[in-house]
Amino acid sequence: MAGRLAVVGAGLMGSGIAQVAAQAGWQVTLRDLDDAATGRGLAGIRKSLEKFAEKGRIDASEVDATLGRITPTTELEAVADADIVVEAVFERLEIKHEVFRALDKLCKADAVLATNTSAIPVTQIAAVTERPEAVVGTHFFSPVPMMKLCELVRGYKTSDATLATVRAFAEEIGKTVVVVNRDIAGFVTTRLISALVVEAVKLVESGVVSAEDLDTACRLGFGHAMGPLATTDLTGVDVLLHASKNIYADTADEKFFPPELLQRMAAAGDLGRKTGKGFYTY
Repeated sequence: MAGRLAVVGAGLMGSGIAQVAAQAGWQVTLRDLDDAATGRGLAGIRKSLEKFAEKGRIDASEVDATLGRITPTTELEAVADADIVVEAVFERLEIKHEVFRALDKLCKADAVLATNTSAIPVTQIAAVTERPEAVVGTHFFSPVPMMKLCELVRGYKTSDATLATVRAFAEEIGKTVVVVNRDIAGFVTTRLISALVVEAVKLVESGVVSAEDLDTACRLGFGHAMGPLATTDLTGVDVLLHASKNIYADTADEKFFPPELLQRMAAAGDLGRKTGKGFYTY
């Protein structure tokens, strides 16, 4: 199936999607706003590939071969020939709307337009296009080269053909897919982790338990590979905050309203592993 993929957004998620697609033989256009952003994305991809080569998971020759299939650009018009476009920009509806309005005009008629959103309903994103049947949610998990799951989300008007195309793509690049058949805010995985994280933060915030003991309870009591607060640090405190806010805005369900501690941590810049401090110090 390998064809042409465009990824809009060269951050951690976008570069990870570009990497796994290029490894699977896809020709990838990686677009961001400036050369510095695409440069960071490519540097991250090289570092990831070299780590895989050092551990013997890929042949050393695959590093340059994979990078050779990725073309960085700052021109959004470069998406015009793509068979599938994956948007991986910041998790705010107005930013995604801006991207999808442009994609609707630039992409070829039979292109699949995918959004890598973790919480925003796909139908809301697709509403600004003239082809909502071609829009689908592809919720990859970070780090993309390591995480096997991809949550596919059917918008209200997503066609069967669109879903089938993106499922074949996700499976070709090595992902195991689950399909969300009804477009609810947070879908399945983000909805579950957001509810768990909100309650976990409340327990820590109120002094019931320490962050360490709460995570230990979840790991040993429920068999979780990682506790919810360590997961928040890995994913990003700001990311979980935005996700829970998006779900709360759509549902008005109090169990998703982010606790004060989560909001203050984000405001202070304690965002988890990427800043060196979150619920834990790194």
